[in-house]
Amino acid sequence: MEEPRILDSITSPADLKVLTNEELGILAQEIRDQIIDTTSRTGGHVASSLGAVEIVLAAHSVLNAPKDKLIFDVGHQAYAHKLVTGRAAQFDTLRSYGGISGFPRPSESAYDVHPSGHASDSLSVATGLAKARLLKGTDEKVVALIGDAAMAGGMAFEALNYMGTEQLPLVIILNDNEMSISRNVGALMRHLGDIRATSHYRDAREALQERMESGGALASAVLNFGKNVKESMKQFVIPQSMLFEQLGIVCTAPIDGHDIGALKETLSMLLAMDAPALMHVVTRKGEGFGPAMADPERFHGVGPYDPVTGEDKGKAASSTAPAAAQSVGAVPTYTEVFGEALMREAAADDDVVAITAAMASGTGLKRFAAAYPDRFVDVGIAETQAVGMASGLAIGGKKPVVAIYSTFLQRAFDQVVVDCALANMNVVFALDRAGVVGGDGPTHHGIYDIAYLRMIPHIRMLAPSDEAELVNALHTALALEGPVAVRYPRGKGEGVPLPEQLELLEEGRSRVAYESGSLIEGVAPDITLLAFGRMVSSAVEAAQRAEADGKTVRVVDMRWVKPLDREAIAEAARSQCILTIEEGIRAGGAGEAVLEVLSELNASTPTRVLAIPDQLVLQGDTEVLLHALGLDAEGIYQALCF
Repeated sequence: MEEPRILDSITSPADLKVLTNEELGILAQEIRDQIIDTTSRTGGHVASSLGAVEIVLAAHSVLNAPKDKLIFDVGHQAYAHKLVTGRAAQFDTLRSYGGISGFPRPSESAYDVHPSGHASDSLSVATGLAKARLLKGTDEKVVALIGDAAMAGGMAFEALNYMGTEQLPLVIILNDNEMSISRNVGALMRHLGDIRATSHYRDAREALQERMESGGALASAVLNFGKNVKESMKQFVIPQSMLFEQLGIVCTAPIDGHDIGALKETLSMLLAMDAPALMHVVTRKGEGFGPAMADPERFHGVGPYDPVTGEDKGKAASSTAPAAAQSVGAVPTYTEVFGEALMREAAADDDVVAITAAMASGTGLKRFAAAYPDRFVDVGIAETQAVGMASGLAIGGKKPVVAIYSTFLQRAFDQVVVDCALANMNVVFALDRAGVVGGDGPTHHGIYDIAYLRMIPHIRMLAPSDEAELVNALHTALALEGPVAVRYPRGKGEGVPLPEQLELLEEGRSRVAYESGSLIEGVAPDITLLAFGRMVSSAVEAAQRAEADGKTVRVVDMRWVKPLDREAIAEAARSQCILTIEEGIRAGGAGEAVLEVLSELNASTPTRVLAIPDQLVLQGDTEVLLHALGLDAEGIYQALCF
């Protein structure tokens, strides 16, 4: 008979308050076991969540949630939080269609403060909550948990500056595991490393904390320093060069992030200060699971795996797993194909430069980085910097390729407009994970890029329908003047052979992907399907079913989202009806662009736009999501105008 688990008795964070530190340690192991057991079947963000278990337990032991607010940055480390906030019974549904999200989601639980998913925003949200507390005159506590890599994002720096100036009552828990998805880069990372290594800083801070804990006048002065932070005793014992201290934020020495007792004690002390403070916590990514500790980059986001060995079970990896881990059989992923195609372009042109925002593996640039280190740039979690820098490289005569997930380019929209499009810079945006991406859910689906890029002057956009088209699309984008985006999905390709001879695609020109064998030359088909990207293969399958029903059908691979092939649209207008198909949001999408052209042509052909409706797309397997959205072959067939 199995021993009862402490985890089974936890229905809310309040239950943690009656547990001893030793019992919390046992619970931490139970949580790790549960995370490994579940994610070995569902996949997920394993290493980050395993590394943050004690932080979550300590925070919820000290806080009074949901009155007090615990805000997660990105949300990769939130699995322990979900398990102790009443969702343990549903945890097996993690990241599945109709199940619980892999990220905090306010609509799912009152304990989820903020819909985390993109890095570096937690501190800004925390400043808003702390300011609201002051305006209301209430006493709830505000704590933000942020990783060291996310702290390097510009948005985090803006929040640090504001909270220090205003002396807002909140605590930052800096989870310093020395690694983001890819190895951390930048001056801040070196700064944190220096803090960890400098005994003078550590000894001075520990001496100050001992004084505070011993009580007396000094403790009272520091604990209630408020607006006088810059005049407090810490300035005499802490080096003046410390970044956070200079911003007016008290910063602890690095403490063991797996010591629940130390975490609880330190957090309680900082919360009592009622002013901005940073708790520097050092953790090990993947703690408690050998394979994740040995390869935290792979286990940042991984598909189903063996819970003992950590070996991949053979399903496609999650949206943030390294490209090499995503191959399925002999068919390469779009990410792999892009990486190899860019290597080929770089070998032929010394001006090609690759840029990533902390996603070298996820965007397929690992081999490029090794082969061309001087032409590879990782700016860290700083998408605005990536795009702004690309503009400067273009001015300098280089050909920058910004390899980025579609969902993350949203963060640099202003730089796309002002720094790239306004001056018509030669910048290529390689938009990986365009369309639905599976288990990561609404914060990671790349369904808005068509709409938000189509409206910007000078930008051209390609949507390759298979991996061969992707190779030629990249080649074309690098040859064109001005900014060009190439969007392609997550996962494996169609299995078509890659071109040996590169082809320059004619701008704004589509190709016929399929048409009924019974179609008479010069006679318009009954139905024309105008398909974009990977929707082409599903459209062909639907067309073949319609042909079996006696209809004549033509499928056009539009290739270009912008500029559109107006001649192909005019030809489609001769059909009895038109169906446009895209893996993107309907509002402002490619289908609406087709309708604009039809209107300009004064065409009255009945036209239906098949796209993602005005709703959030939740998590689930990509195939399940496409079926639910009517964007698989079955859905397209059902949408045909019979």
